[in-house]
Amino acid sequence: MIPNASINIELGSAESIETSRTYKLSGDKIQGYVDGLEALKQAIYKVLNTERYEYPIYSFNYGIELESLIGKDPIYVQIELKRRIRECLLRDDRITDVDNFKFEVNGDEIKCTFDVHSIFGNFTASREVIF
Repeated sequence: MIPNASINIELGSAESIETSRTYKLSGDKIQGYVDGLEALKQAIYKVLNTERYEYPIYSFNYGIELESLIGKDPIYVQIELKRRIRECLLRDDRITDVDNFKFEVNGDEIKCTFDVHSIFGNFTASREVIF
């Protein structure tokens, strides 16, 4: 038997905030869940270690282009790395700014350290690139 009562539901104009809860990657295993700042750090690690246009599972907007920097002048690599990291990370709505870039050149490797400002707080991240 189906009830005859009518139900009125009024939908407000409140904005919904998407959660950042995701699986926690621990080495080569998935163990539990992570949320907030730790989820953002994990997302940054993943996007900075995925070559853009390389994997068909990801959209063309995901990842960073680093292979084209191989064999280039260190000054050019530093300038491009700064631009590419900012471009890559600022696509994430949780990140408000990326700044304070510092570079350490050691042979054919550059270590780039930078500050990430997010809705969850600020932290320092880094990425090493062989050029």
